[in-house]
Amino acid sequence: MMSKRSLIPAVLLLVIAGGLFALSQTRRAQNVFYALSYEKVYDRYEQTDVTAIDLTANVDANGVKAELISAFFGLDKGLPSFLSDRVICEGAGGQDGMPVIFSHEVDASTLDPGDFEIIKKSGEVGSVTCLTLAPADDPGELRTVLLTGEFGDAADPPTGVRVIGNIVSLDGSVTFKGAKVDVTPLEEGPSLVFAQVVPRDEWKLGQAATGIPFGGGSGCPQGTEQIVRVTWAGGVTKPSGEAADDAEASLYEVVIAEQNGSQTVITPFALGDLGDGDNNHKLCLDRQGAVTSVRFPAGHLTDPRDDLNPATAIDLAR
Repeated sequence: MMSKRSLIPAVLLLVIAGGLFALSQTRRAQNVFYALSYEKVYDRYEQTDVTAIDLTANVDANGVKAELISAFFGLDKGLPSFLSDRVICEGAGGQDGMPVIFSHEVDASTLDPGDFEIIKKSGEVGSVTCLTLAPADDPGELRTVLLTGEFGDAADPPTGVRVIGNIVSLDGSVTFKGAKVDVTPLEEGPSLVFAQVVPRDEWKLGQAATGIPFGGGSGCPQGTEQIVRVTWAGGVTKPSGEAADDAEASLYEVVIAEQNGSQTVITPFALGDLGDGDNNHKLCLDRQGAVTSVRFPAGHLTDPRDDLNPATAIDLAR
């Protein structure tokens, strides 16, 4: 017969196990609640280009060419059915996922699945079922388009993405028609692909995340002197699945060009744009200065497939 003393550890284990199970059920319930209450805004389904324009310019007033800067084969038939259909676009569940990132923010009304051509290694063309700009839809972020569909597999992977329709920049100055980019293979982890100084009118210091994992990221803390937004090729989290935090903030290296020609490397004192499940971080800096580039070491963040990031660096956009 088990003694009272030996019963105590067993009871404690049961209590802990029950608590963990209840917590997991609570999180699942929260995810279901978030999904049911989420309103899709940026989902698109047209299989042909329905944007009629005469615009032909593909270089903006600053000399920046309208192009695709990344296409990341993030998931092969891995988008979860219920959540994807509910918060990404209908028909996305169980399909491939590929974030495609543009050099400029895009006008959502000009986006259609039929604007894209996914080219496989064999030369065959994949199919885009639907797309969305969510969850990267905070001000200043409208450059990441999440494509879902059948893009290929290990035997015949996607190798390129080409814009064959009329997609227009948010300011209406350039068209992306004809732009193309190679696809980052499924096995590779996410890299930094874009960085820019955030305009002061987009700071929203002290703002909390919306509480929904796919919309409305947090702002930088009060006391911020400058913000740099960095964009990853795909959504990133810690290997545990939790959002990045101060530990990852301390790993970013921000290079500042000094007036005397030297360089200073600083780290953010905090991260913003957390809690919304997208591929952007705001680097909250406590000093002014001309930021020229950002670096991040290998092995600390993962994509949804749990591929770890390589060592990565990016120069700031003009």
